Amino acid sequence: MTYRPLGRTGVQVSPLTLGAMNFGARANADHADGIRIIHRALDAGINLVDTADVYSQGESEEIVGKALLGRRDEVVLATKFHNQIGENPNHRGSSRRWIVREVENSLRRLRTDHIDLYQVHRPDPDTDLDDTLGALSDLVRQGKIRYYGTSTFSGAQLVQTQWTADRRGREKPSSEQPPYSILARAVEREVLPVAQEYGLAVLPWSPLAGGWLSGGFGRDGHRSSRGERFPARYDAAHPANAAKFEAVRQLEALAEDAGLSLIHLALAFVLRHPAVTSAIIGPRTLEHLESQLDATKVQLSADVLDRIDEIVPPGVTLNAADTGYQPPALRDPAQRRR
Repeated sequence: MTYRPLGRTGVQVSPLTLGAMNFGARANADHADGIRIIHRALDAGINLVDTADVYSQGESEEIVGKALLGRRDEVVLATKFHNQIGENPNHRGSSRRWIVREVENSLRRLRTDHIDLYQVHRPDPDTDLDDTLGALSDLVRQGKIRYYGTSTFSGAQLVQTQWTADRRGREKPSSEQPPYSILARAVEREVLPVAQEYGLAVLPWSPLAGGWLSGGFGRDGHRSSRGERFPARYDAAHPANAAKFEAVRQLEALAEDAGLSLIHLALAFVLRHPAVTSAIIGPRTLEHLESQLDATKVQLSADVLDRIDEIVPPGVTLNAADTGYQPPALRDPAQRRR
């Protein structure tokens, strides 16, 4: 496996990241099976493992921690904070109070004395950005984290983070984790160019578009458990999802013509972008993992890439629900009608 630089950190990481969202009660509650999947990924050369405190309310981190016993030094270990943990209203967000408490919880669950990449899971409009960066900078200086990054930030927010860190003497972020797939290309407009400008590693989440590009996703796919949790992203009656179904149909035909699986086509597309460091895959089973490992060997021709652009044009996300974050100004009518 050919490794890639993690931004400007000097650290080398695999082009595929093992995402641990599906380990735990949310998807695969079998800890032994999760550990087997993690070990297989490491044996295949994957050295970047990404989880979050919110995945199955900490259970994912616990499974990752068990799996890495005796193998911690092989891994660039990433986790995230921000989303609600439990019912306490202060057990969430990006405040200094929560960050310095939750990092200790993650360290305990992961059974380690440091986190390589600690990421802000989503923007937090209720918290002064400098407060967040100050807390993360202190954690870097204490040795509890090596680097920090962001997830699902806009281009403007990435620039604001750089400016704030520079002006206030804070540690600068090393990475951004955006939603990016053939069906969700909005980040090509600003986020990816901004990341390149500032030397940020880019670790796209959902390169298979939440299962849409995993192959065999029929028009009844919205009846799955995912569809029940996220109807805006999966309900076939939604016009934007109808457009996704049509795009998937054309992409399946394109993949067949190219002699590829749809999974390999989708992952190879994301990995081809010069801004992308490592695409996050989130297997629930060992079979899922095996179906994705060889995507790093696929090179898409210019003709195939041009055809993809015809099906979903550059910079276009077919369903806004796939962007992963809507700012309060769009989410809350009161923000628009004061």
